[in-house]
Amino acid sequence: MDATIINPFIKAALHTLNTLGHTKLHKTDIIYLKKDQTSEGDISGVIEVNGDIAGTVSISFPEKSILKIVSRMFSEEMTVLNEEIQDAVGEITSTTAGQASQNLLEIGKTAKTKLKTVLMGKKHTIPHNPDHKTVAILFRGNDKIKFIIEACFIK
Repeated sequence: MDATIINPFIKAALHTLNTLGHTKLHKTDIIYLKKDQTSEGDISGVIEVNGDIAGTVSISFPEKSILKIVSRMFSEEMTVLNEEIQDAVGEITSTTAGQASQNLLEIGKTAKTKLKTVLMGKKHTIPHNPDHKTVAILFRGNDKIKFIIEACFIK
């Protein structure tokens, strides 16, 4: 998979989490091919991508990490995964999708990106195309916050 296609999504997610969630994160050296569609997080936002490139990108968070991020967004302590957290992940994912579209233009790619869904629960299934490879990248920040971006492009 071409890293230049994933990088606009990485840049967008990091910017969104820094701006909305007041959280600075960085990419780790942990990058791998997924063997299944099971999420490694407890909540995931899924972006649908159509255009010069097509596929899905997901942003998955462990429960403790997203609770810290959303607590910063709302300036109040969040303690459980609920509809408010699901809505916040939708906002993070939608903002990331919009920014990624702009970032893709910068590398000469035209693609429409939009929030496809937000999934919640342990070991939920992310709807990447099972006939194509999915790459996963781990990100970490302060306060033990982490998240994973998965990307599955079909063209």
